[in-house]
Amino acid sequence: MTAATAEASHACASSANAFLHEVIAKTPGGETLTKCIQCATCGGSCPSGPDMQHTPRQIFALIRAGERETVLRSNTPWYCVSCYYCTVRCPQEIHVTDIMYTLKRMAVQAKLYDDSTAPDFSKTFIMWVEDFGRAFELGLMGVHMLKHNPFGVFKLGDMAAGMVSKGRMAFAPSRIKGLDGLKRILAKAKELEVSA
Repeated sequence: MTAATAEASHACASSANAFLHEVIAKTPGGETLTKCIQCATCGGSCPSGPDMQHTPRQIFALIRAGERETVLRSNTPWYCVSCYYCTVRCPQEIHVTDIMYTLKRMAVQAKLYDDSTAPDFSKTFIMWVEDFGRAFELGLMGVHMLKHNPFGVFKLGDMAAGMVSKGRMAFAPSRIKGLDGLKRILAKAKELEVSA
């Protein structure tokens, strides 16, 4: 191996390690990522796996390889439904779901996410949780559809009316008890995120 080849190889490894260390540093319990044995239990457990561009296992391999742009442009974190099946079933106890949240934040900050509506949907969901302490499905879909697909509201109208009439979905939002406590928790979480 020539000196130039060795230097290029070292630079590539340093770049890969930098991305891996960044993900680890930004994820609570992120150091578990280094224990991934590529068993594919996470992807096999994931209800959204078939719709993902990369399984969580593949995302972890890409992170280790330093493929920052590929990872942050992937739809994988956005398709995570936070069911925690992957985390619970992982033999190495990797915090898979938390890593997906980290990758979403990193993608938004770097403006590398797919130009889909998923990031805005996520922000709208958080808005309802911050204001009421819980999701409000009718409002969430109404706001989201009006922003991104106004005529799509008509397609969902019958289904929404049926769900409201059967008590499966609230017509108006309601606030949780202890909302002030939740707001303090969320404010502290945002403060910790900014300092990280």
